[in-house]
Amino acid sequence: MRMSMFKSLRLSAVILGLCNLGVVIVGGYLVFLSCDRGRMVPVVAVSLAGALKIFAMVRSALAQQATARTILDSPLETTIADTVIRLQRRVRYKSWLWWSRFAVVITVLQVVGTTYLVFQLAKHISRDVTSTDCLFGVDSIGNQQKPKLLLLFMIMVYFVALLQCFVGPEVLRWRSFYATQDNAWKAHYEEVFDHGIREALCCLGRVEYLSTSEEDEVYSVAQLLGDLVTYRASGTGHLELLAGLALLQRQSESPKSYEGLEAPEEQIKWALNFHTFAEGAYTGPLLDVGRSPICFSCAWFYRQGTLTPWTRNRRPRLHGDNWWRGHAAAFLKYVDVPPEALRKGRVCQKKREAAYFVVVLHHIRCVVIAVRGTETPEDLITDGLGRECPLSVEDLDGLINSSYIDPDVKKSVESSFPHYGHFGIVGAARDLYMHIEGNSANNGPESIGFLSSLLGAGCECDGYDLRIVGHSLGGAIATMLGLRLYSKFANLHVYTYGALPCVDFIVASACSEFVTSIVYNNEFSARLSVGAILRLRAAVITTLSQDESTDTALIFRLARSFLKASKYQLSGTEVKDPSKIHPSAHVHHIYGENLENGQEYSIWNEDDGKGHVDDDESTNPFHDMIADNNPLEDPVSKFFETVPRSENRSVHHPLEMFLAGLVVHIVPQHRNFRVPLCKDWIIQGGADDYKAYIANRESFNDITVSPSMFLDHLPWRCHKAMQKILEARNVESMHV
Repeated sequence: MRMSMFKSLRLSAVILGLCNLGVVIVGGYLVFLSCDRGRMVPVVAVSLAGALKIFAMVRSALAQQATARTILDSPLETTIADTVIRLQRRVRYKSWLWWSRFAVVITVLQVVGTTYLVFQLAKHISRDVTSTDCLFGVDSIGNQQKPKLLLLFMIMVYFVALLQCFVGPEVLRWRSFYATQDNAWKAHYEEVFDHGIREALCCLGRVEYLSTSEEDEVYSVAQLLGDLVTYRASGTGHLELLAGLALLQRQSESPKSYEGLEAPEEQIKWALNFHTFAEGAYTGPLLDVGRSPICFSCAWFYRQGTLTPWTRNRRPRLHGDNWWRGHAAAFLKYVDVPPEALRKGRVCQKKREAAYFVVVLHHIRCVVIAVRGTETPEDLITDGLGRECPLSVEDLDGLINSSYIDPDVKKSVESSFPHYGHFGIVGAARDLYMHIEGNSANNGPESIGFLSSLLGAGCECDGYDLRIVGHSLGGAIATMLGLRLYSKFANLHVYTYGALPCVDFIVASACSEFVTSIVYNNEFSARLSVGAILRLRAAVITTLSQDESTDTALIFRLARSFLKASKYQLSGTEVKDPSKIHPSAHVHHIYGENLENGQEYSIWNEDDGKGHVDDDESTNPFHDMIADNNPLEDPVSKFFETVPRSENRSVHHPLEMFLAGLVVHIVPQHRNFRVPLCKDWIIQGGADDYKAYIANRESFNDITVSPSMFLDHLPWRCHKAMQKILEARNVESMHV
């Protein structure tokens, strides 16, 4: 085991350890030969820090090895019996993390000591001392080698301090343990993300997440993220993935999502009117950070009503609001309605809960439910719970039991059970329903929920319209809430802006009568799903392999190994001599998939950790596939189809999620113009005009990588675009 640990050492860790050992030896020798040991305290301190650094590196390496061994010995399935092993794995990871951070503290002390030594040396030189003086207790007359040793010591200390700023905490190479086992990489990154998320939440005041040891929502998010980072099993690094994203952005074009049918003006008009409520639901500082990055704190405190504390008692009391009822004040100020219009709301939520506001607008005879999008860490956890979950009959009550739905649509929904939705969004929508209408189910048949007490027959808002709106995560939750309420309220309509895909295709199409989903340009949220991220990961590797400037040797080696093994697997041929397929591999793994004879195959050599290369490095690994199959097919796509996968992977076949309802895509109309004398120089002007089209929901299954994919998600961009569309149509109607 010790020999394998030495073979797994990182080259940077070896250099760093030797340099620290040199600092300890030279520093000790200088102290031994010094003429005034009292002045050698800085040298002693730096040498002692070097010794502690070596000790911390050794303990960190042992803890890292124990962590890797525990992960490799862990079962692949998550069962009740696996709970103990999972807890042991977490303890091992925390132990390694503790020693790594202790090494980081020593590094900080070394940097501080080095800075102090350099400062003292500069101070000594500035005094223009004579040769009889002692520098740090070193007599330049007694021994001519002492000043040289001191200079060497200063160089080594400075080099060590500089090197440690660029070396990570790992002493051993994780790849030497995990090789190409994607299940091992998955388990490793589960621990990385699980602990990282919990520490981030603890820093934000959620201490309870750090102490829990059960499989909660954080662990589920970490499992999903661990699945997405298993590209490390193919040898692709994080920086390589980012480079592939940059190449994909340069090569990709936004797919056309429409066929020329423009959205009705009435739809855009109502979507614009209710967009303010969806945007105003962001009552925290996030909205002001985007609008006023420099003075956002002043803008937020102004919206919170801190300058007018005497109006506190006039504002409604919301669940979880602060003492001065600032969130209610911020919402009322942004949507410009009187305090008595805000009837109910919640701003402080827990896991899988949504913040919301219920407003009564008598002047337009409408009740609005505004659901807030992602703003808190709990919202991010809800976003991350992206795996599918089955929808109950109660979740689809508005489609099954509503008398306003087309019979053919209702029949298609009933005959195609089970249906699925986004796990986190479904849970948040169920909780929100219980808050605003679910009281009737708990208190008996004679009791009514809050919404029914407003909109029911003979009530205050009898005959009013019901509008549920939300941006981003809030839009998806609003959709699921509308699917449940449509059977009770015929005048219900849901408007979402940049919502997440949250339901399967049949349900998404069935609610087109009462759900409108607005998508602005290339915003990422409308295309964000587990399947889309997995396809994006595959597209990045494909782009790396097709780019001429990219070193494709790694991808070719990976493909060659996969294709050879897959050829035998798909044909059912028994492999009697695995070494003939891959003679240099001593431990054989391909994504945890076993061959019929119990052997596994790998592109990684356990001895040196490097990928094996056949004699003819320039041979295209896809040659056999092109010869055996249609030569017009994309070989890289064919390669991904033949890659073996573990049957127990949690994202083996993620169900596709779609945008619900009628999808309206707002597209900027850029104006291109050419510069004279430069026919190939095309400058793209700003988007002065916008068009809104009825789009195909299937067009938003894949993430569009573009420079504006995150900026397009800002809510005020969509608001401005809808205003421009209505202004342009008004001008056209006037000319007509």
